[in-house]
Amino acid sequence: MLKHRIRSRSARSLGAVLGLALLASCSTGSSGFEDIAPADELYAEGLELMKGRRVLGIYTWINYGQAREPFQAIIDNYPYSEYETEAQIKIADSYFAESNYDEALSYYRGFGDLHPQHPKVPYTVLRSALCYYNQIESIDRDQTATREALKYLELLSTQYPYDEATEEGEVILHHLRTRLADNMMEVGDFYLERTQYQSAATRYRRVLDDYPGLGNDGEALFKLGLCYEKMKRIDEALRLYHVVLENFSNSRDAERAAERIAGAE
Repeated sequence: MLKHRIRSRSARSLGAVLGLALLASCSTGSSGFEDIAPADELYAEGLELMKGRRVLGIYTWINYGQAREPFQAIIDNYPYSEYETEAQIKIADSYFAESNYDEALSYYRGFGDLHPQHPKVPYTVLRSALCYYNQIESIDRDQTATREALKYLELLSTQYPYDEATEEGEVILHHLRTRLADNMMEVGDFYLERTQYQSAATRYRRVLDDYPGLGNDGEALFKLGLCYEKMKRIDEALRLYHVVLENFSNSRDAERAAERIAGAE
């Protein structure tokens, strides 16, 4: 009987100790939402980490993976706060800054899909264009990245014509259109040198139709006329030479057009 009482008291004592330990654990908040800092503090922490730190006083080193953690914590735990949308953009910007353009593009595009009316959508469209722009290769290489960048920049111009981001985008847009026109001229020259006149003529015509006013018009007209001449389409060729003379009279192309006209007489 005495042993039974001792065991009962021991059990009750052990239970009391365990209960106090559990209560203490709950009161300290060792797990759960109590451990997560407020959204504004997380955002400030992320911004500070994005500044990086100076190394040997020479350059700034930024641990982008670490910097993304507080922004991701905002998205995971404060999805309806004012900081959530800003956190998405900061994560995209961090990937962009470390030249991880595929991830950056995914976040920029996702932002536009989730928040189509947000005032920072034009910024994400511009950044999407820059993700492709920064991957453009030399002018004689494949221009897929150029065309993708152009697509976003044209979207920016048509849908957000008065936004601040569009002003920057217009400068890049002009540069890219000029680049594509120059590339098309090079392709035309490639075919012209190999006497593939129809293929060359198609490229020069595209320069005139798709990229007018970018500085290639006189040359494209003359070389298109030359292609027609080689294909025995003399009347069409002469008309183009006269257009060059009338509209680009002080150019080398006008001089060459005059020589072709004189040679045909």
